[in-house]
Amino acid sequence: MQILESSLYANDLDAAERFYGGVLGLEKIARAGNRHIFYRCGDMVLLIFNPEETELPPGAGAPAIPVHGARGPGHLCFRATASEIDGWSRRLSNAGVAIESEIEWPSGGRSIYFRDPAGNSLEFAEARIWGIS
Repeated sequence: MQILESSLYANDLDAAERFYGGVLGLEKIARAGNRHIFYRCGDMVLLIFNPEETELPPGAGAPAIPVHGARGPGHLCFRATASEIDGWSRRLSNAGVAIESEIEWPSGGRSIYFRDPAGNSLEFAEARIWGIS
């Protein structure tokens, strides 16, 4: 079993689009007005939803996707090698994004934490923090 898609929530999709598409360089799959933006992220899809819109029932003729939404900061971790984490640290710093925390894990591996414009906690980490090679 693998995760196909994961979602975060942001009220300001324009800011989210500048961050995920511009700063992180993710490939945009689609944007539907002020409801959502979808990005390709390796073998999965990252969904950024505006909870103001996804908490509304679907309109007539729209797919019957259940109402959903979340408030407050979520968390997502991107897999990266040690050298990629160094590169991401520089790229984020150059974009004015603060590194909130950097952790060397006792079991091996390293993580950096930072925030998107909506306050979601994001992380780049080596897979070995979870015993994955």
